[in-house]
Amino acid sequence: MKQTASWALVATVKAPEEKILAFLAWHLDLGADRITLCFDDPDDPALAAIAARRLSHVRLVACDAGHWQALGGRPDRHQNRQAKNAGMVYRACGSDWLGHIDVDEFIWPVRPVAEVLGSLPAKEILCRIEPFEALHEPDLSDDIYTARVFRGALKPRHKGLRGPALGDYAEILPEAMLSHSAGKVFFRSGVPGLSPRLHGAFIGGERLPGPEFHPGLKLLHFHAQDREDWLSALPFRLTRGAYQYRPEMQAWLMAANPGQIADFYQVTQMPGRGTDLLRKAGRLTEARLDLRARVAKLPESGSEGSGT
Repeated sequence: MKQTASWALVATVKAPEEKILAFLAWHLDLGADRITLCFDDPDDPALAAIAARRLSHVRLVACDAGHWQALGGRPDRHQNRQAKNAGMVYRACGSDWLGHIDVDEFIWPVRPVAEVLGSLPAKEILCRIEPFEALHEPDLSDDIYTARVFRGALKPRHKGLRGPALGDYAEILPEAMLSHSAGKVFFRSGVPGLSPRLHGAFIGGERLPGPEFHPGLKLLHFHAQDREDWLSALPFRLTRGAYQYRPEMQAWLMAANPGQIADFYQVTQMPGRGTDLLRKAGRLTEARLDLRARVAKLPESGSEGSGT
């Protein structure tokens, strides 16, 4: 008999209602035991709309003044708010494992997540998930989060693929990733002193060495697949978000004019360049999520019991 483990998720969210519902529908279908959503804006209308559905296995938290007072104060940086929320949920986690991901990230397992986590030896307290960024295909039918092809990082062992995949932008995008390449993590519950972070964990002030990415899990990251959304988010990402950690790309984008930025996006964020080479090297994943169909199956009202 295959061993299985229960698992839950936590995410700090600030997104349109339909995108939050897509995140919930996908991971509930995967078998999440509980999903806790911490709404960074306590007055977000999506909070009330989703609460009205009274979804089973879903807990909604308004990050209001009382919430932050109980956690010792509201951090200015959103990354620190995410970590505090994850720590709060971890300390009360009733599942075997807790995953900390974002609302635009979707777990893509090769077999049930419960089996992947249940097969890990007891000494392993972290399970890392490798990210693959969604690429832009304008002809696809809208699916809330819309993509079919996802590209993984091009680490030093894949250096020969950077030119074919990225053209003239290979030098400013050394890993072929706009956002994080560190991936996200499942944390085994009940570990004394464990403090979750965005891409890892600490115990007693010391960062835990992360294991290799688990071959049974991938993280499909819808970071830049929507051209207009990407352009809208660009100023924040360049100054306060993920692009601080891509200094060559950050500097180039901050100095570029609109035409140059448009060319950068077309070359680096659309499939076609080096596709066969990337696929043979295991750096491309193709997936169909059918998110609109999954959201349509969620209850519209309180028929399944309160999840808040």
